[in-house]
Amino acid sequence: MPNGNIIVTEERATRVITLRRPGKKNAITQDMYREMSRAIDTAQNNPEIRCMIVTGGSGVFTAGDDIDDFLKADTSRPETLSDAAKFLYSLALNVKPIIAAVDGASIGMGTVMLFHCDYVLASSAATFSAPYINLGLVPVGAASLLMPRTMGYQRAFAMLVMGRTFSAAEAHAAGFVNTVVSSGHTEVEARKVAREICRLPAEAVAISRKLLRAPPEELSRRIDQEGHLFGERLKSDEAVAAFNAFANRKKR
Repeated sequence: MPNGNIIVTEERATRVITLRRPGKKNAITQDMYREMSRAIDTAQNNPEIRCMIVTGGSGVFTAGDDIDDFLKADTSRPETLSDAAKFLYSLALNVKPIIAAVDGASIGMGTVMLFHCDYVLASSAATFSAPYINLGLVPVGAASLLMPRTMGYQRAFAMLVMGRTFSAAEAHAAGFVNTVVSSGHTEVEARKVAREICRLPAEAVAISRKLLRAPPEELSRRIDQEGHLFGERLKSDEAVAAFNAFANRKKR
């Protein structure tokens, strides 16, 4: 990949998408969103790819959006959210099973994307949060639709409105993590799950998955609704103050 921060490999019938930006805790830039979208989109009509894995490697999944990159893009073009939005639409429209291997912190988009995945493995050291509220912002990626459906309103409220962080055990109890494994073993276990899925009849898997999931049209509508509100919130006094405070901390 051009920037080397997203590594895409293929192992038998599985495409592995790895976030590799360890110096920044795998914080996601606009370029990285584009590369992840491309990796997902190009798998859709490829019969050789039966399953995908998203991983951040050992120690961290992702710190979420790279705030510096986000702010730089925001000042240079009005459609700054389009790269992240494209990634979200890629997830919403995806028809192939996606497995997430989470070892360490999963923040913001790192947690939101898990609700678009079909199977999530987490290490015992993993943590999950979507603290958009702390920046004066609102949920993205159909999180306001998928989180309450998956783990109930009260838990979704605690994460999205109160900004609370969930441990791996809490995430497992909430139902959005399938299995908790030892730290350093998430990728190995994810590959085992991928092989299990790839052995199943592909068409039956695709149809069954479609029956289980929210319709893509519903997801897209909620992504659009959240995106509109997110854009409005970026201009709010609360968000401006939060981003200014972030910038001031960076200067110290």
